[in-house]
Amino acid sequence: MQNRSRRCIYRVNHGDNYDNHVSNPGSQDRQLSALPSPLARAIAFAAICIAGLTGGAIGYSLVSVQCSGSCQVGTGFGLLIGSLSGAIGMSIVAVLVLRAVGEWREISDK
Repeated sequence: MQNRSRRCIYRVNHGDNYDNHVSNPGSQDRQLSALPSPLARAIAFAAICIAGLTGGAIGYSLVSVQCSGSCQVGTGFGLLIGSLSGAIGMSIVAVLVLRAVGEWREISDK
């Protein structure tokens, strides 16, 4: 017996798929976008950074007040946990505010 490998060759027929007209998005009126303005996003970013710095300062001071002696690791963890919790909390608030502003614009445009 001979070992023959069978090769399957599939021919794809595209038909008229490439003949369809693609519209130019620049020629049509621009649709509304849920993306907030660049100024609003910059303010939200600055608020998240400030909240992270403030949370880090609170975490650092909270641990340094309670600790006596060499507390470098403890104050570092306080700084890290405070920074993360402040930044994460403010990012949640910022996302909710940006969504609310987007819905507010949509309602006012109607």
